[in-house]
Amino acid sequence: MINQIENLDITSVYRLQLPSNTNSIALVENFIDELSVKFGFSDLLYANVLTCLSEAVVNGIIHGNRQRPDKKVYINLEVIEEKQFIFTISDEGEGFNLNSLPDTRATENLTGRGVFLINKLADQCIFNSKGNEVELHFKI
Repeated sequence: MINQIENLDITSVYRLQLPSNTNSIALVENFIDELSVKFGFSDLLYANVLTCLSEAVVNGIIHGNRQRPDKKVYINLEVIEEKQFIFTISDEGEGFNLNSLPDTRATENLTGRGVFLINKLADQCIFNSKGNEVELHFKI
């Protein structure tokens, strides 16, 4: 399942291309399971990576690509010295304005809670200006 593209001296690169349907979440879970075994994730790191990637992929499938079968969600992973993971999740949608999300702490606002979780659980979270790509950093 893990598709290693490059293995440089200090960096390994992996790529995963997912169809825009919710069945892809099982592929994400399998990918993270394999990474966890290969790199020895702690339980906390496993839970954080699984939650963040699942949220980002679901957002890409549902909100970004609108579940259109002709569009994909992409996960790229750089593993740096087996100490840092940098995931980049992107979709082919029009993106969104991160600043326009409502306050997710208000009980009536359900929109944006996945983005809130991602920001809290990843060591670093960077959205591109278009809003169709997020970069997530995790330290091992």
